[in-house]
Amino acid sequence: MKFQKTSIDGALLIEVNKYSDARGYFMECWNERDFGLPKFVQDNFSQSKKGVLRGLHYQCFPVCQGKLVRCTNGSVYDVIVDLRQKSKTFGKWYGVKLDRPELILWAPPGMAHGFYTLSEVADFNYKVSNYYDNSAERVIAWDDSTLGISWPLDGDPILSKKDIDGAKSFKECTKL
Repeated sequence: MKFQKTSIDGALLIEVNKYSDARGYFMECWNERDFGLPKFVQDNFSQSKKGVLRGLHYQCFPVCQGKLVRCTNGSVYDVIVDLRQKSKTFGKWYGVKLDRPELILWAPPGMAHGFYTLSEVADFNYKVSNYYDNSAERVIAWDDSTLGISWPLDGDPILSKKDIDGAKSFKECTKL
């Protein structure tokens, strides 16, 4: 298992061991002892068509969520944004192509998260460290000019109503 630091303080790109033979493969995707991450309370799954962009979503204090994410089938471009105002990487973003089930991204609490589907279909799993709380959920506009995220778009992204109507600018979301 390899743990690689990212350009965002506390975020990790993790590659778990994959054991293959003629039957297929096996891998241990998470182990509390070896990963050393917070406890997870909820496991989520989504399936998206090519061109779907989900995010940038986060939950406000005190119910921030850390997320352990991976694409189990297909390919996505995954993005996190540091919203922790006391962090040395506040306001910075990190993006990575997740296209193998053994490649996992850890986004600590205090991050906005989103992804763009690159393949015809993508299956996406994520463990979260806090329960979903609709009243604490917020959305930053995926195309916020302050952040300047370089999404690998192939035409206009397919967005949810929430991501269109509920999205705010990075500056609006980080006002004290």
